[in-house]
Amino acid sequence: MKVIVTGGKTGQLRWELERSVPDSVEALFMTRETLDVSDAGQVAGVIGEVGPDVIINASAYTAVDKAESEQEAAFAVNRDGVANLARAARESHARLIHVSTDFIFDGRHSSPYPVDFAPHPLSVYGQSKLAGEQAMQEILGDQGLIVRTSWVYSAFGNSFVKTMLRLMNERPEINVVADQAGTPTWAHGLAQILWQMAGDELTGIHHWTDAGITSWYDFAQAIYEEGRAAGLLSKEVRINPITTEQYPTPATRPAYSVLDKTKTWEATGKISDHWRVSLRKMLQEL
Repeated sequence: MKVIVTGGKTGQLRWELERSVPDSVEALFMTRETLDVSDAGQVAGVIGEVGPDVIINASAYTAVDKAESEQEAAFAVNRDGVANLARAARESHARLIHVSTDFIFDGRHSSPYPVDFAPHPLSVYGQSKLAGEQAMQEILGDQGLIVRTSWVYSAFGNSFVKTMLRLMNERPEINVVADQAGTPTWAHGLAQILWQMAGDELTGIHHWTDAGITSWYDFAQAIYEEGRAAGLLSKEVRINPITTEQYPTPATRPAYSVLDKTKTWEATGKISDHWRVSLRKMLQEL
């Protein structure tokens, strides 16, 4: 199976996909220089020349706050880029797997979001990601695969986990938002399920995150506890819970964005590890 993977060199998911390629897969990892997804002509040319069986789109504009002032840039990648890949996939008879986000929901639901729940994004980033999903569905119908995830981190690149570890080593106390709930996702586990999905030929919309529910504050507490146990933190740090209102940001974030993974667990035969188990494993790589 020949697979093209898009995504920047510093992308966490791209890095995890690259280090977990199955033996049965011939994978070609593209960069923005070799495949700019926002360039329709380049996308059509590269996909047509390579002739992949599967395209995994791990490219995304993910600067949530910056997107509020860079709408054109966000939509160029998150909407137009997906549409370009979908058209190229249709022409070359390749399957497209597109990674999306929990930020397409508004956070007003009180239980995990099923895949068919009506989206209502609160931010430009969320709007651009939803527009990408819609463009893909218009072009490919139900033949493509959309995989929504949330709160992604890894040992590579920048993430909430590594930022917290740095701040905890630098400061005696930190403030962390406690009234936003979701599920952290280790990019390693996400990469593994994407490779499985590529082989299983799943279609439609699926959700994949680690298991469990937490807040950013409780996640930070766990990072502190597990970081101390792993020898990554050498001093005590006070972590103060604060509200979203006390930490204003340009982009509005959903207060609750837990995704229901039941459909995906049943379709793949795989159940996510609990987020704290994944965190512990990831910290062992630092």
